[in-house]
Amino acid sequence: MTLNKDLLDILACPKCKGDLRLTPEEDGLICEKCGVAYPIRDEIPIMLVEEAIPLTTWEERRPAREPRES
Repeated sequence: MTLNKDLLDILACPKCKGDLRLTPEEDGLICEKCGVAYPIRDEIPIMLVEEAIPLTTWEERRPAREPRES
């Protein structure tokens, strides 16, 4: 799954309006300023402040990945 580059360029953190970057696994958007990640579910970024996951717990709480086909 890849987010459209143009979409990624216009998205901003809903809390601080800061820049977001895609996680290496492409399953979330990180706001360094707020220290949170916004999950991406079914290829849709969930840009709700109440859905943000602190970066300190991101690895445990990240969205479940779909199994890859071989």
